[in-house]
Amino acid sequence: MSTILLTGATGFLGSHIAKAMLANGYKVVALKRRASSLHRLESIAKDIVFYDLEGLDLATPFKQQSRIDAVIHTATCYGRGGESAKQIFQANIGFPLQLLETATFFNTETFLNTDSILHPHLNAYALSKKQFADWGRQLAKNDRIRFINIRLEHMYGPGDDASKFTTWVLGQCLENVPELALTKGEQQRDFICVFDAVAAYTYLVQHRNALSLGFQELGLGSSKPISVRHFVEIVHRLTASQTRLIFGALPYRAQEQMQSCADTTTLQAMGWHCKINLEEGLTRIIEDMAMKTRMHR
Repeated sequence: MSTILLTGATGFLGSHIAKAMLANGYKVVALKRRASSLHRLESIAKDIVFYDLEGLDLATPFKQQSRIDAVIHTATCYGRGGESAKQIFQANIGFPLQLLETATFFNTETFLNTDSILHPHLNAYALSKKQFADWGRQLAKNDRIRFINIRLEHMYGPGDDASKFTTWVLGQCLENVPELALTKGEQQRDFICVFDAVAAYTYLVQHRNALSLGFQELGLGSSKPISVRHFVEIVHRLTASQTRLIFGALPYRAQEQMQSCADTTTLQAMGWHCKINLEEGLTRIIEDMAMKTRMHR
């Protein structure tokens, strides 16, 4: 049985990856903070080997497990909770860099890193993600590890954080708020359902030896970008919302990325394909939200 070390297992993407890895016969070792909620992992927590990060020597999991075959790094700090630049640096560069060096020392061959497609000068989060990817490129030069840098596009799915743009728009439309102030919405975004994203991570772990050692960068999205305005209009229609959409009420952010589309050529050549179209994926979220609303009545 191959063993996967996973960071961010208690988060949205990480919890889905943990479930997929277990379903495919992998042993899952997860690094987490002691205070992290396990609500997303309730059904599988007993099958995961957890290590709390507080006071942990990162070498310990590698020593105690017979072998860790791959690391999947999804943990991140977005800076939405008022974290300082130092805290974002430590979470997004310091911690994963130490983990990467430790994995290399213990001869783990594959490190899958979840990167952002945002412009590095947009905010501290985007800058830190770009800088860690650069460190991965540097440390993978000696071909001692396979560093797969996954540039993940705009992921969405049932149970995602309410602070995410996709979930926020869905929530506002379902609640029929009177008005929704938005930018002009000309930005082109590549939206991918979490189930397709997780299928790609699973495929990369299963077929990791098809990629050479060293640094590899892969795009992960649907490769079918649409405008933010079109996305909001689809949500508005699917939710039958009475909310008034006011496009152009907000300015674009400084360094706003106007075009984004994943190059999935390598993934498709390996056999992975995006299977869930946007309307199907959004319908799943709407049904999930409606079910949770009924349960809480």
